[in-house]
Amino acid sequence: MRIIPAIDLINGKCVRLTKGDYKTQKIYNENPLEVAQYFEDNGLQYLHLVDLDGAKSNHIVNHKILYQIATKTNLKIDFGGGLKSHKDLEIAFENGARQVTGGSIAAKNPTEFLSWLTEFGSDKIILGADCLNRKIATFGWQETSELDVVDYIADYVTKGISTVICTDIAKDGMLQGTSNELYTAILEKTKVNLIASGGVTTLADLEQLKKLGCEGAIIGKALYEGTIKIENLNQLC
Repeated sequence: MRIIPAIDLINGKCVRLTKGDYKTQKIYNENPLEVAQYFEDNGLQYLHLVDLDGAKSNHIVNHKILYQIATKTNLKIDFGGGLKSHKDLEIAFENGARQVTGGSIAAKNPTEFLSWLTEFGSDKIILGADCLNRKIATFGWQETSELDVVDYIADYVTKGISTVICTDIAKDGMLQGTSNELYTAILEKTKVNLIASGGVTTLADLEQLKKLGCEGAIIGKALYEGTIKIENLNQLC
């Protein structure tokens, strides 16, 4: 299972939120590059980089930080937040993203999202399926819909999506464990490469996600708060 640390960006700083609420932001480092280099120096190979400013603004904002991390580390970066147009996608790839994650765009403008999938392929385009009470949420989690997340993912798999990041908003930043029942339901219905996100707190959480069959797991606050020690992660990679 791939271990994928997360850096969330607001005003160019490395922050974490609780349940996606921008009012709860806590700044962990004013230099995201330092954080990325720390991850790489400790043996991690991947990075989930989220432009929270972009998610609110509906267009890419923090591409300069993406470029900085991509050119000064060897981390394989998937980038999301605010990607709403083909131009946003071009900017993300030009600035070093290996993959991009489409969340709101996939729910609100599936035609555009599927055109990205056709042009760039399923190895470059990740479906972001963020949910609250199993309902898809969009626009930096400021809006919820009536779309059931499991059915939503299954539908996109039939259209060519191979990798999904699924975040249970109720678990995000809470350090209270992961949504294993939800991930089980997704994996029972689809053969998608599932990356679990939200609530990872301990090494035991990661072991359980690995047993469920998740292809990857994103870790945020657990690393920043120290409930998981970075030096212990290599045994799970």
